[in-house]
Amino acid sequence: MSTPAPSPSPTPAPSPAAPTTCSCCGDALADERRIDVMFGLPDVAFELPEEARRSPGPSALLALDGAGFFVRCLLPVRLTGDTELVLGAWVETDEETFRWAAGVWDDEDAYPELVVRGRFANAVQPWGEEVLGAEFTGRIRDVEELPYLVEGRDPVAARLLAGTWDRDDVLSRFPHPMPATVRTDLGDGWAVERTAGFAARFENGADQFAAPGRSVAVGLFQDTEPGRSAEDFLAALLRGAPEVPAGQEHTERLPDGGVRYAFWLTPGDTGRTRHELTAYAVEPDGSAAGLFCSYEEPEQHAWARHVWRSLRRDG
Repeated sequence: MSTPAPSPSPTPAPSPAAPTTCSCCGDALADERRIDVMFGLPDVAFELPEEARRSPGPSALLALDGAGFFVRCLLPVRLTGDTELVLGAWVETDEETFRWAAGVWDDEDAYPELVVRGRFANAVQPWGEEVLGAEFTGRIRDVEELPYLVEGRDPVAARLLAGTWDRDDVLSRFPHPMPATVRTDLGDGWAVERTAGFAARFENGADQFAAPGRSVAVGLFQDTEPGRSAEDFLAALLRGAPEVPAGQEHTERLPDGGVRYAFWLTPGDTGRTRHELTAYAVEPDGSAAGLFCSYEEPEQHAWARHVWRSLRRDG
């Protein structure tokens, strides 16, 4: 049986492709019903020198000098939207179980009898430290896969397995590219779609998403002049903006009295072809969000406008 090789940081395994495309940009969409994420090492491994790592052969088995014995297992987590997140994370177990696993790992007759009991060894968000050390039992479902954690042996582990968790809240915590579009909380009730395949980070006061040839930055604003209309606050936000050619801007009124505005340009001084969309959404109470999209292909303009329209204050 083969297993994924350890990597220095969490990386998602590809989800099976589905024969569907995005209605806004034509990009192929992955099957969002199961999303796999692999953690390369137990958290404690990053506190130790690399020389402390020992493996009996299979990459899913790891001994750390002075820190214990670990088996990589699969933790299935139910999410809303008929989605399953499968975490390839680490369980700290005893030496006897570790040696049992090493002895049967590539034996298709003996491997199905393997049982792994131990403590969860990755502080996975959004549960964080709460799940670190939670006690699970893992069993073999398929000889071609890692052991599945199917039983929680303490309240935290049992709740994690039994619960159904908010899809966007959970998936938005992973900064590396997801194979599915994720609605991301920006604060103050604002949220925006992070497109499938985009990595995420928060830098210079803005949420930033990036993929080859495309990027998004989103920031929040609050009007400091009480009583100013949404239109006047938008005009203040646009002060100093470049002149926009005819037909390259769009304004929409929001049902609650706010306003949404976008303009797009193709700067000629960057040394390479690049298109930009700058947009704002302003609420009557003075709360606003600004968005900047950069993209290389002109047909990706539909994607940029879709991301802009996904920028909403939901609560």
